Amino acid sequence: MGIYQFGQSVSRMVLSTSYKVEIIGKENIPNEGATILCCNHIHYFDPPLLGAYIKRQLHYMAKKELFEKPILKGLLPKLGAFPVRRGMSDKQAIRTAMKLLKEGHMIGLFPEGTRSKDGKVGKGLSGAGFFALRTNAIVVPCAIIGPYKSFKRLRLVYGEAIDFSELKERKASAEEATELIMSEIKQLVETHTS
Repeated sequence: MGIYQFGQSVSRMVLSTSYKVEIIGKENIPNEGATILCCNHIHYFDPPLLGAYIKRQLHYMAKKELFEKPILKGLLPKLGAFPVRRGMSDKQAIRTAMKLLKEGHMIGLFPEGTRSKDGKVGKGLSGAGFFALRTNAIVVPCAIIGPYKSFKRLRLVYGEAIDFSELKERKASAEEATELIMSEIKQLVETHTS
């Protein structure tokens, strides 16, 4: 068992003993090929939750500051994370993500760029739309529906892949593509909140 798989097992154990985790729509994740999971962001535990219950390895951007901490700088890359400088266009992070997708890997993005303070789905940054339009990756919208409270139900929904063919055909902007992604995430939240 590799470090990533070990990390998944630990994450599953911690999450499943702390919350009533319910996973919906795992069948919507392709078994192989370039894939982008786009999810809302409500808690520090979102990244491990997003990847803990699925078979494929998930790569994701994590703020650069985390890679400056002694223990994390060696561990995070082994867990599939790569650094991104927030608040600016980080060309290195973009190149890394593009390379991973070109090689047929799966990456996880939180288009809002930061955690929502009120739990509502906010406005997404253009990065998610950029990757959706510039690659042939399958884009799967995801929704985490909390709250993260001990022994309360925590729901993770993987939606159906978003069709970008019409946006690509008319050369739509990255912003417009991100708006489509965020509207799909909002719809998942509204449909599965009870």
